[in-house]
Amino acid sequence: MDYLQAIILAIIEGITEYLPVSSTGHMIIASSFFGIASDDFTKLFTIVIQLGTILSVVVLYFKRFFQTMDFYYKLLVAFIPAVVLGLLLSDVIDSLLENPITVAISLVIGGFILLKVDDWFGDAEETHISYATAFKIGVFQCLAMIPGVSRSGASIVGGMSQKLSRTAAAEFSFFLAVPTMLGATLKKSYDYYTAGFTLTGEQINLLIIGNVVGFLVALLAIKTFIDYLSKNGFKAFGYYRIIVGIALLLIHYFVRPLTVV
Repeated sequence: MDYLQAIILAIIEGITEYLPVSSTGHMIIASSFFGIASDDFTKLFTIVIQLGTILSVVVLYFKRFFQTMDFYYKLLVAFIPAVVLGLLLSDVIDSLLENPITVAISLVIGGFILLKVDDWFGDAEETHISYATAFKIGVFQCLAMIPGVSRSGASIVGGMSQKLSRTAAAEFSFFLAVPTMLGATLKKSYDYYTAGFTLTGEQINLLIIGNVVGFLVALLAIKTFIDYLSKNGFKAFGYYRIIVGIALLLIHYFVRPLTVV
């Protein structure tokens, strides 16, 4: 991986992490096109730069993020399903992450769901999140263990299915991303460490640049997304997912196979 590739991947992560288009899917696709997907450092890079996007949520919602203990308990309740399933299905998840076709199909299916979600739940106006609602959102979030589903998309739809407004569901999804992504990042980093993987000075510089770029881009993406979502809903994201997913399938079967080794 060179510096330009690191910056491009960080921009993709920053833009897509909090949009319902699947950041993992886009990172897999980009890595495949770059031809660097089999590199261990690239896989670590795509995980560690999530720290920058996590920090963007804390900065944007600083006052709201540091609230009462009740707020943290609800985040914990929502986080538990991902912890349990993540530990139980770790090997299955890793195998799915190596299949761009899974990403393409998930993008298309998720796109059709986003085309309908406003019709199903768009009139909801609830802003209060109970413990039961938090847990159900956490269960929905687990769908994102399938690459291409989108963690933010799954958790936002989960919130709206519980009568939350689009904005309330999106903001809770952002908050929930902090423990979820932090936990995943720390676990994967520890796995690499125990496996004996070491970083060179240049690789450390790439990680620093990736986190800074991801942080700045995510700040803009979150602010833009919330404003757009409150006014326009999900249809544009649905069409985008369908177009990208179909394009990937066409490329894979008629141009060249997309592989992640």
